[in-house]
Amino acid sequence: MLTAKSVFQEILDDDEAFRLFCSIAASGEAQGGWENGRIAALLPAGLDYLAPRVARHGADEDKHGRIFHALLHKRGLTPVPVPPETDYTMILERMGIGLSHLKLRADARLDEHDVVAYLAHSRVTEQRASEQMRMLRHYFGEDPGIGKAVRMICRDEDNHLAYCHEELLRLAADGRGREIKDLLDASAAAEIRVYRDVSLAVMGRMAEILRWPRAKAAVITAGIHGVYAWERLGGWYRMVSLRMPENRGALDGPVPAPATPEFA
Repeated sequence: MLTAKSVFQEILDDDEAFRLFCSIAASGEAQGGWENGRIAALLPAGLDYLAPRVARHGADEDKHGRIFHALLHKRGLTPVPVPPETDYTMILERMGIGLSHLKLRADARLDEHDVVAYLAHSRVTEQRASEQMRMLRHYFGEDPGIGKAVRMICRDEDNHLAYCHEELLRLAADGRGREIKDLLDASAAAEIRVYRDVSLAVMGRMAEILRWPRAKAAVITAGIHGVYAWERLGGWYRMVSLRMPENRGALDGPVPAPATPEFA
């Protein structure tokens, strides 16, 4: 029976498919780590209290990138170049969602709107990341090869999502509610399209690597389009709602040390 678990199991069991999957994941996490590091350094004076949390966000994503590389190393594999059509982070940037790399490479301080845009973009993308990692934890959380890494990344993504909720609610209470809503809506509308397109591109690559029959590839493609249709009809609302998380201060505390080779 064709299920999400069976598809991911095929990817996990095949070296070339696993190599592509981890390479795409590591690249996205590394980009996120760099972006958060730059944002932490460029925060405006009125919001500089966020610097330790933004830095922690970035450090976690850097750690995740290293973990995916360690998983490759464990199997004697090296990363492969990420196909441009599968680069979720950069495609969103080209659509004007989040903060541009051009702005982040400059030395000018961000303004408060930039910070709200960063948090709104993160709230949407961390929703997706949290859901994906929860699914992987459900299916592979006890897997001897990847289970520990999946559980750690899943916990971090849940913390990132909680942080975004808490900070956006704090800013909304300061009178930025309409601005936040508009940014969340724009981010979610773009994200669901990009996620569909990237999912189709990734599964197309996997179909070639794993030599899926045309009928199987067609079913998976139809499933991706079905998710997009559901999200357009209202599923996207889960990405733009805000509620105070139970684990407040999720990114408080020291920036974590670099991941150790225990994942390898």
